[in-house]
Amino acid sequence: MKILMVTAEAAPFAKSGGLADMVSALSIALRKAGHDVRIVLPRYYSIDRGRLTQLEGPLGLSAGQREVWTAVYATVMPGTEDLPVYFIDHEESFGRDGIYGSPAEPDFHDNPVRFSVLCNAAFQICHKLNWTPDIIHGHDWPTALAPVLLKFDRRAHGFEKTASVFTIHNLGYQGVYPKQYYSFLGVNWEYFYDAGFEDWDHLNMLKAGLASSDMLTTVSPAYAREITTPEGGFHMEGILRRRQDRLAGILNGVDTDIWNPAQDKHLAKKYSYKTPAEGKIVNKKTLQQLFSLEENETVPIIGIVTRLADQKGIAELFGPAYGCMYRICTELKVQVVVLGSGEPWCEQELRALEHKLPNFRAFIGYDEVLSHRIEAGSDFFLMPSRYEPCGLNQMYSLLYGSLPIVRRTGGLADTVTQYNQETGEGTGFLFDYLSPQSVFDTVFWAVWTWYNKPKHIAVMRERGMKQQFGWDVAARKYAEVYEKALSVGAGH
Repeated sequence: MKILMVTAEAAPFAKSGGLADMVSALSIALRKAGHDVRIVLPRYYSIDRGRLTQLEGPLGLSAGQREVWTAVYATVMPGTEDLPVYFIDHEESFGRDGIYGSPAEPDFHDNPVRFSVLCNAAFQICHKLNWTPDIIHGHDWPTALAPVLLKFDRRAHGFEKTASVFTIHNLGYQGVYPKQYYSFLGVNWEYFYDAGFEDWDHLNMLKAGLASSDMLTTVSPAYAREITTPEGGFHMEGILRRRQDRLAGILNGVDTDIWNPAQDKHLAKKYSYKTPAEGKIVNKKTLQQLFSLEENETVPIIGIVTRLADQKGIAELFGPAYGCMYRICTELKVQVVVLGSGEPWCEQELRALEHKLPNFRAFIGYDEVLSHRIEAGSDFFLMPSRYEPCGLNQMYSLLYGSLPIVRRTGGLADTVTQYNQETGEGTGFLFDYLSPQSVFDTVFWAVWTWYNKPKHIAVMRERGMKQQFGWDVAARKYAEVYEKALSVGAGH
């Protein structure tokens, strides 16, 4: 099949989170399976034009009230020879720092206009290349306009046999803006309600994508179920229940070329499931040295790599009035290492905890090398997420022999199995209700197991490291979704 990925970000060119990794990894896996995959995204200020090749001639498009002229640049995805990546170069829209916002303006006020340029340009670039995709695959609200344009306009203009697939990476981000921006989308006002844009007299980009796509996917089976409930639906559960027959949950894979302790160049010592204990001890010692912690291999290290956002359960962990981290570090014989950035209050609290606790260390910011070293050097990995569409860190942790301590939600529930204290079965420690007490109790249980059931820890570690999270399985499932989209969408 011919597949066009329309996305606001793709690694390594532009990245704010897991979406960028998923788009690139899935595209590479589909290309390896024989599909003709191409990616189109904006040429942000941070992407060096000098490393790209400019396509001949400008690209003209109509984005609602205005005519827009852009340039198009191209390259191939690193690690491949034949996966084209196209960049829409429009200075007014994308010539600024940040993908969705900046420190001064966390959410750019004109985001609907900016991403309208991307989605309209995605169709125009197909004309320019004389290449018509079977599938247009959009990702999250910035590209939700693409399936709308296909359904209400472009199928009558050269895309008669093209179907749309739309992936929800995080339902909590919907692209809600004042409805006057609708004039810049390139969709007639008569479709404002029919296409699903209307949301309490506002413009909801994600809602339109949910209503207009031929097929919908999300990034884990459990999350696909959760978003059809009032608790997890962010007031989109009604439309998702109505379209449940078009919704598939496909677990993201892991790029095992990057996340593999047997070949990870960032580690002090490489290791595999055949020699986990030896490798973990060396990497644990290195981590303790990096963070100036007492070098003691008998004390378990709990690692945390996270965005410091409410979704991640940071209030229950670090809240100065009631969070449980102080109790964990004072009542349990453990060491804790945190890597993350986000909410200012939480960053401040992490610094305060460092001063109070000799066994607690935090690095504010993000460091790719350090994230690998934390996975390898930790004995447990804590993810008390309020919700988690897929989650990658728990899969990294399993592959690196760091037993996950997680809330039973979304992709965490799909990838971690509960420890059985009698038999030693399972790959981690799960809890259901998110509260400081439940987090503390589950950490206590994990630490108790460390000191009292070391053979169970060793068996669980080996079991986790043998897990298979490659992208080839996900790619096959997406190919099935594409086939279904063609059967229910294009020409029907």
